[in-house]
Amino acid sequence: MGAPAERSAYPGRIVSDGVAAGRRLKTFLDLVKFEHTVFALPFAYAGMLLASMQLRGTGWPGWHTLLWVTVAMASARTAAMGANRVIDRFIDARNPRTAGREVPSGKVSPAQAWALVALSLLVLTYAAAQLGPLCLLLMPLAVVFLIGYPYTKRYTWLCHLWLGVTDGAAAAGGWIAVTGEFAPGAWLLWATVIFWMVGLDVIYATMDYDFDRANGIQSIPARFGIARGLQIAAVSHALTFVCLLAVGVVTGASFWYVLAALVMGGILLYEHRIVNPHDLGRVNVAFFDANMWLALTMLVGVIVDVTWRTLT
Repeated sequence: MGAPAERSAYPGRIVSDGVAAGRRLKTFLDLVKFEHTVFALPFAYAGMLLASMQLRGTGWPGWHTLLWVTVAMASARTAAMGANRVIDRFIDARNPRTAGREVPSGKVSPAQAWALVALSLLVLTYAAAQLGPLCLLLMPLAVVFLIGYPYTKRYTWLCHLWLGVTDGAAAAGGWIAVTGEFAPGAWLLWATVIFWMVGLDVIYATMDYDFDRANGIQSIPARFGIARGLQIAAVSHALTFVCLLAVGVVTGASFWYVLAALVMGGILLYEHRIVNPHDLGRVNVAFFDANMWLALTMLVGVIVDVTWRTLT
């Protein structure tokens, strides 16, 4: 009589284990905000496609490059976010806005977070090796920037610039993965993402203005005030738009790229219309929604541009 009962319970245990594993996976994805990979990945793809267009006269870089650029981007961002969360766990625990994050709340242990970071860096190293000698050679420097960002907030309000340089490397990396070298287009794409990230990170930092000032956390809003911080973010985003247009000139882009750049300029303008020093209630809309659409517009614009130029 015991054996049938055990057999009937066995499928239930499989379902239960599967549900538990799914919840655990979701916890780790939430830890690194995996869905925010959409911010930087389109610029890495844009660099890859534009470089392929210049080098080969076609926007298609090949499946090998596409695969390993994707793996490199996802693993780099996972390593950076995992390190950020575990290094900042004590700061996050004191901040009511972030106290519920996975590490300070105990959903993920520091050891587990560090293990995820180490695994991601191993995957990143292998992906870089698949993309060429220069990508692999730049790996140690990339790791310094990926892991270093949380520490910069303790010492300098230029932490936003560090983040911009780190994320901007993705766009340049997509270019290098195709050509094996730097070029003006790669530098301009890098600058585009630097200014873009500086602006959006400054906007995001306004939410923690009081906490940062009370706890000695460095940021542009904490150093210069919210109003001046938003002005700096607006200037940074104006430079983003200038760089976007410069990328089109240097790479010989078509009307379709210019149209996409104009749309992105409109999105940046929209961000600064809905956030002001007296009303920060829509910071999340400006930070997450608007910038997701900006990144996707960049990718779609480049795809249409290189397809048009390849066919014509």
